Parts: sequence; C-alpha cells; structure tokens
Amino acid sequence: MIRAAGVHRSFDGVSVLRGVDLAVSAGELVTLSGPSGSGKTALLSLLCGFDSPDSGTVSPGLASWSDCAVLPQSLGLASELTLEENVALPLRLAGRAVDGVSGLLAELGIDGLGARYPGQVSFGQQQRAALARAVVARPAALLADEPTAHLDAASAVAAVGLLRRVADEGAAVLIATHHDAVHAVADRVLELVDGQVQG
Repeated sequence: MIRAAGVHRSFDGVSVLRGVDLAVSAGELVTLSGPSGSGKTALLSLLCGFDSPDSGTVSPGLASWSDCAVLPQSLGLASELTLEENVALPLRLAGRAVDGVSGLLAELGIDGLGARYPGQVSFGQQQRAALARAVVARPAALLADEPTAHLDAASAVAAVGLLRRVADEGAAVLIATHHDAVHAVADRVLELVDGQVQG
C-alpha cells in the first residue's frame, strides 16, 4: 500500500502540503490532479523517499526497484545505456533474469529503438522507455509523475493500457496527471487543493 498520514511540507517558508492523508491499496490505480505548483510532485517525492516530510508519516518510503518503482518527470534514463539496457537495469540490479524487456518495448511501440541511446530518440520515446523500466520488475507500488505528458494520442493509449494492467496485476499505482485518458481508467480520481487531498 502507498500511504501518507498527516503530511506537511514547506519550501522556503511556503506551506505546500498541509496535512495530506492518502492511501492507495494493492490492485488500485489512483490518479492525482491539481494545477501546476499544487504539490503533486512534492507529494510523490515524499512517498518514494526522495524527500522527507516536515511532519506526518509516509510509506513505502525508499524501497528497492523490485518493491517500489518511480517514474519521475525528468525520466532519469542513463545516457550511457541503450533504451533496452535502461529498461533491463532494475532486473539486473535485483539480480533477476532479464525477461520481458522486448515485450514491453513492443507494447509501447518502441521495439525498433532498443539499441539506441536516450540522446538519439525523442523525449516521448524516452518517456515510454522510462515507463517500461518502471514496470519491468513488476513492482508492488508504482508512483508516476505525468507519465503521458509527452506522448501522442496513440502512444498515450498504449501507456494508459499498461498502467491499468500493472494495477490489475496487483500493484498499488498512484499517478499525478492532467490527462483525461488516465483519469478515465482510474479506480479513484483525487485532487490536490490548497495543500490537501480531496476526493
């Protein structure tokens, strides 16, 4: 489960999160909406352990790739690795067999680009590779920040389908997004307003 209880976080004296309570159960896909600057990215950073709250508690916190996967807006692909190597990285770090990489690349329409480096493909193609990397190890929890922001309509459909499948297979999935197509497949749609989660 992904959980936040009474979470407060301020930056440079400005209160961004004001007593956030949130829970996402295994097998559930929850989307989080809110205007830019409302604190969605800040909340995801707390939930994955990239940051610590001023008060309150969060879980799962920073975990291994096999337990909790993160898809940040910055993507975080390693420039010295090919797309295929980037996707396989969580499996290698966990000491697991490298299975499922080619299938994910094909599902997301980038199977012909696996041997290329991030700098040789578009940002949208990089985003699809980062999504494949996030889910390849079948994480128990997935936190994704605007995972379809740079995708065309067809690519977004494939990404949304994959995200829904990850939840259906038992992961707790929390997605910060403005994309109606992502909200449409969610079990619940929440909104971050004035530093608190509503919905």
